[in-house]
Amino acid sequence: MSRIAFLFPGQGAQKVGMGKELAENFPAAAQLFDQANDILGYDLKTLCFEGPQKELDSTVYSQPALFVTSLAALEKLRAESPDIVMSCEAAAGLSLGEYTAMVFAGMMTFADGLRLVQKRGQAMQDASDATPSGMVSILGLERSQVQAVCQEVVDQGETIQIANLLCPGNIVVSGTVSGCELAAELAEKAGAMKTIPLPVAGAFHTPIMRPADEHLAAALKDIPMQEGKIPVISNVDAAPHTSPEDGKELLERQILSPVRWEDSMQYLLAEGFDTFYEVGPGRVLRGLLRRINRKISCQCVID
Repeated sequence: MSRIAFLFPGQGAQKVGMGKELAENFPAAAQLFDQANDILGYDLKTLCFEGPQKELDSTVYSQPALFVTSLAALEKLRAESPDIVMSCEAAAGLSLGEYTAMVFAGMMTFADGLRLVQKRGQAMQDASDATPSGMVSILGLERSQVQAVCQEVVDQGETIQIANLLCPGNIVVSGTVSGCELAAELAEKAGAMKTIPLPVAGAFHTPIMRPADEHLAAALKDIPMQEGKIPVISNVDAAPHTSPEDGKELLERQILSPVRWEDSMQYLLAEGFDTFYEVGPGRVLRGLLRRINRKISCQCVID
């Protein structure tokens, strides 16, 4: 019998028009966007449906937008295939997507999750504004090679570290702007197929994000959390968690810690999960999973 897990996308999957078809065809999805407008105090629905893209790409807006759209996609799946939703035994989310996964798992409500995501996005934007920084995707090198590149950058007085371990041959580093530029140069010399600067505000998942972690920790104190109905695989340790105490601690640590996505997927595969659904905009997580194991089924709920 198949074991089902849901995967929720992170920042970068946003695009103008996302959620519009969901809201038009599924009343429960439309209700989420209307509720989000009331909670956030601005028109997220119009921003998602009509843009502009530049504003949607801002960390402050993209994080709530993806959170709401992914849960709206979940309502489509719930309406069309309720048995699949009921049969899901685990969830994981890439960075921001971990918040969506926790809401699906019943660890916190939609409203509380959205308030938390709004504060997270603002705190990360503020940290990014304080220190010019960025992220670079390095394609075609092993983890040890990327680590060696980072060490060489640090030895030259710059700040850089691995931020996302996505899949074999796809690792993202974060650091200062000059650190990212040097890392890209050294990675290509080391044989990388390609290096791609990412369109993000700053060096997510590194200590450069301080004090965003402290602001998030303060916000988490006001959020009631419950025992999860299914485990959520944490980005921090690639292990399953259901307890509220673990959930809060790991969300705080996630701000500064590398995202262990490949390790999280390997954990699920080792546990016998063989059917995955990407619940949210885009096909990034499906692509990463295929790089980890080409034989595993992963269906996208929306485009």
